[in-house]
Amino acid sequence: MAASNLTLRVATAVVMLPILFALLFLGQPWWWLVFLLVAACLPSAVELYGMAYPGDRVAQGVGALSIAAVTVAVYVAPEHPAVLLATVGLLPCVAIVLALSRLRDLQPAAVQLMTGVFGPLWIGGGVGAVALLRKLGAAEGAGLALLPLVLAWAGDTGGYFAGRAFGKHKLYEKVSPKKTVEGAIGGVASVVVFALGARALVVQSLSIRDTVVLAVFGGVLGILGDLGESLIKRSMGVKDSGGIVPGHGGMLDRIDAVLVTAPLTLAYWLALH
Repeated sequence: MAASNLTLRVATAVVMLPILFALLFLGQPWWWLVFLLVAACLPSAVELYGMAYPGDRVAQGVGALSIAAVTVAVYVAPEHPAVLLATVGLLPCVAIVLALSRLRDLQPAAVQLMTGVFGPLWIGGGVGAVALLRKLGAAEGAGLALLPLVLAWAGDTGGYFAGRAFGKHKLYEKVSPKKTVEGAIGGVASVVVFALGARALVVQSLSIRDTVVLAVFGGVLGILGDLGESLIKRSMGVKDSGGIVPGHGGMLDRIDAVLVTAPLTLAYWLALH
């Protein structure tokens, strides 16, 4: 079963990565934004709001619009900071109206209300950071936008194999039973190696020291992002957030680490420049 799932994961990556790289390196920054809105924001919104508002397509649609609005607001923030401030400031109002208008049972209402604020900031902020990095990096924009993906996915892949080979001590069994301390260490080490490789190929203006620092913090935060998404799913009695990505579960399962490594990369890059 594990072998077949790994094969499916690899096959999915082989199909998807060329498309991702083509859009990232050959297209315009706004192409990348549109791709992220359709491929990341929309399915992630359906998954998250589907857990908070099961079966409620209206709520899921409002959630998708809220997340897309934050993503676009982050993207245009350098030129129009007021748009970002207004969008974030309106989120509590939208969340309250949505929770009240779609109220079926009082018990999950608090979770639904918090989802309406946290969800757009979490998903929209993370995806928006990936989009903005593509635009900010000038000649290296594509490589810069790729960096948080490398930080997240190298950690996930390295942690998977290190955990299978050496894992003995559980990292946080109540939230993620399969994750181990050894896997986490292997994941962070993998992030450092792949980040240095990405730096050498596509982000050469980033120093080796800054790359290592970013990789270590990104590796640790990626683990926290994964655990955080697992916590959300387990608290709502869900195993996978969805099934849109063959072999990988839902879109949230695939980008949970990216949603924290991208803001970290953006903040680090802005601090350096």
